[in-house]
Amino acid sequence: MPGGGGVRSGATPSQGPPPEGPRRLARERALGLLYEAEMKQLTVFEVLGALPAPADPYSVVLVEGVAAARARIDSLLSAAAVGWGLDRMPAVDRAVLRLAVYELLEEPAVPVAVVIDEAVALAGQYSTEDSGRFVNGVLSTVAAQVRG
Repeated sequence: MPGGGGVRSGATPSQGPPPEGPRRLARERALGLLYEAEMKQLTVFEVLGALPAPADPYSVVLVEGVAAARARIDSLLSAAAVGWGLDRMPAVDRAVLRLAVYELLEEPAVPVAVVIDEAVALAGQYSTEDSGRFVNGVLSTVAAQVRG
């Protein structure tokens, strides 16, 4: 949940998790922030600090979570992406995969199918023609290991 597991502003516990629409937008924004940090060779904290307005709370959770767990995330990705070193992947694919693996590891309320579907959609929208299939395969492998 945004804000480290709490209930979204205006929601009550009986309402359940936030709708996927707002989370989809937060994931898309987080992807942009991770990509910007990599392209500018900045930390996500520097990118977040330079924003003219605060990012959506769930976007912040995602990018800060990826930064905090990056070594573990990259290790899982390297093992799952047989024949593809992280440095060989398009930068957008790396960012999408890191976001999704973070959610698989640290957001157990988000179903595996939602994590993978959202990542495939982002890869299909922002990366290469083959990225969706690649992201699907890598994340299916990681999901079996961490949520299996």
